[in-house]
Amino acid sequence: MGLFAENLLVGRCAFVAGGTSGINLGIAKRLAELGARVAVAGRDPQRAAAAVQAIGRGALGLSCDVREYPLVRAAIETTAESFGSLDIVISGAAGNFLATAARMSANAFRTVVDIDLNGTFNVFRASYDLLRKPGACLIAISAGQAVTPVMLQAHACAAKAGIDQLVRVLAMEWGPSGVRVNALSPGPIAGTEGMARLAPTEQAVAERTGRIALRRFGTIEEIADSAVFLCMAAYMTGTTLECDGGSRLGDASDRMGSMEER
Repeated sequence: MGLFAENLLVGRCAFVAGGTSGINLGIAKRLAELGARVAVAGRDPQRAAAAVQAIGRGALGLSCDVREYPLVRAAIETTAESFGSLDIVISGAAGNFLATAARMSANAFRTVVDIDLNGTFNVFRASYDLLRKPGACLIAISAGQAVTPVMLQAHACAAKAGIDQLVRVLAMEWGPSGVRVNALSPGPIAGTEGMARLAPTEQAVAERTGRIALRRFGTIEEIADSAVFLCMAAYMTGTTLECDGGSRLGDASDRMGSMEER
């Protein structure tokens, strides 16, 4: 049995930026399983089409680059016109790679900030006028780098920190109209492109899981359920929900491991 009642989201319509793969596709699938009508958007039309096949249930696939506001606006307008309303907006498009700041080009840094932070603003701003008010829910996909500095991740740390602050400001400004804005911060999640890059070897996986309180990577399904929770948590706004297995408690987790060995 799932965590949520079947047909929980019937009558709601969702737009998922970056929803053609990974965590965001998992969220889109979960929303559809619970009855929502779902549109997914990504840069690659072929991946958008494949995502629609994976989601089923009358899903809509769109192609746009979140860095280009007019394209984002057009995709969201198409979604609202097709579904008749817009209740849930997920902004999850992201870019990442490992590099020291000294070896990172200005263009590389700008690209990640542009996709993650500027892309989130573009998606939320383009959707605001079309949202069902009150009652709409906006969710940005953040990460632990927003609050925990990580070497080789200057670009991602800056972008995700900006997302968390953007979420707080939008929650304050848009709350009076009944629009909730939150962020979801996944920890290391198995089966994602990001983890394949950040932990490409068995040794790297073992080192990372050893610093997680639950001693395992999370699953895409667990993140998707956390997103559904935020959709239903009617008195939560301006919050970053951490779904990371306690990975931010790395030092404490290491000490616990030492105690267990005694």
